[in-house]
Amino acid sequence: MVRVNRVAMQSVAQGINKCLSEILVCPLTKQPLRYCEKTDSLISDQIGVSFPIVDGIPHLVPKDGKILEDDESSTSNPSVKSSAAKDV
Repeated sequence: MVRVNRVAMQSVAQGINKCLSEILVCPLTKQPLRYCEKTDSLISDQIGVSFPIVDGIPHLVPKDGKILEDDESSTSNPSVKSSAAKDV
């Protein structure tokens, strides 16, 4: 059992593997998340929120998410606009 956990943690530390990325969804929208290598985080493109990965563990608690700025979300996926960032 411990051996399996080490293998899983190593693959997460190197990036989210395909199987895990298919299972994880945004805790707010229940839509798939995208892995960003640059920030080592999982991004919900639908609402423009980034969830950090700390020590290989995705932190998917809504309070841990950070709202992305317009320029960050537009460069990562230009077809998706952030509904979280609104003009004031």
